[in-house]
Amino acid sequence: MESVLPYIYAFLVGGAFCVIAQVLVDKTKLTPARILVGYVVAGVILGGIGLYEPLVKFAGAGATTPLTGFGYNIAKGIKEAVDEKGLLGALTGGLTAAAGGTAAALVFSFLGALIFKGKRKD
Repeated sequence: MESVLPYIYAFLVGGAFCVIAQVLVDKTKLTPARILVGYVVAGVILGGIGLYEPLVKFAGAGATTPLTGFGYNIAKGIKEAVDEKGLLGALTGGLTAAAGGTAAALVFSFLGALIFKGKRKD
């Protein structure tokens, strides 16, 4: 049972993020794009003040995979770069930390576009 618990925690936390987003879509006039940006900003803020790290340790991929995890990763990269390079790190740290995920998203999106045929919206 001990080996299954991390998967359950990841599922519950990741699912909670999805539920919150769905409630925001259904009950507010926020567009999905604004909700996504809000998730990234929330991840940056919570990561910057140190509140997101315990959630990452508890839920693993359930906390790092959603967009809040992307924001957390950016904040973490900026912190580390500022410690190493000073103020210049504030400009480069977030880009360096997020480069792998961004590159993967672009490559897999491109491959998906090559493999599947898109349909026009009418």
